[in-house]
Amino acid sequence: MKTLYLVRHAKSSWDNASLADFDRPLNKRGQKAAPFMAKLMRNKNVNPDLIISSPANRALTTAEIFCETLGYPQERIEQHVEIYEGGVNHMLQLVRRIPDRYTTAMFFGHNPTLTSFTNFISGQHLENIVTCGVARIDMKRDSWEGTMMDSGELVWYEYPKKHQRE
Repeated sequence: MKTLYLVRHAKSSWDNASLADFDRPLNKRGQKAAPFMAKLMRNKNVNPDLIISSPANRALTTAEIFCETLGYPQERIEQHVEIYEGGVNHMLQLVRRIPDRYTTAMFFGHNPTLTSFTNFISGQHLENIVTCGVARIDMKRDSWEGTMMDSGELVWYEYPKKHQRE
């Protein structure tokens, strides 16, 4: 069985209006939520074989925080601009290209694509994956190449406010 974790980047800062969207950093809430959610994942025994991230600052920073907590080498994060620029079809192609030697993959990305992709492959309807939300999808096939509509089961969806008060 293959397991896919889809993580929306933590809350980003809009303080500097001159920064390009791609370069926005995490804000204080995001800097607090990312380590919290990473620890929650560690406590759920999440151990990704492969981490793929959007190269946008807020997504990559969130991925790096998760790596530190989960013991995944940051230098092994694969960055794919398609996660930032593309839609559901781009995400689908990235998942289908994962080598089958990996059983657990974790993607760090953005909305609305992340929510749409979660709904597409799980057949569920999440209204919105909130910042630093994590969806676990267990795939029904033994090969990533077979990923398609309704090819996975949404096992759980975790997010910061579910576990903490701000």
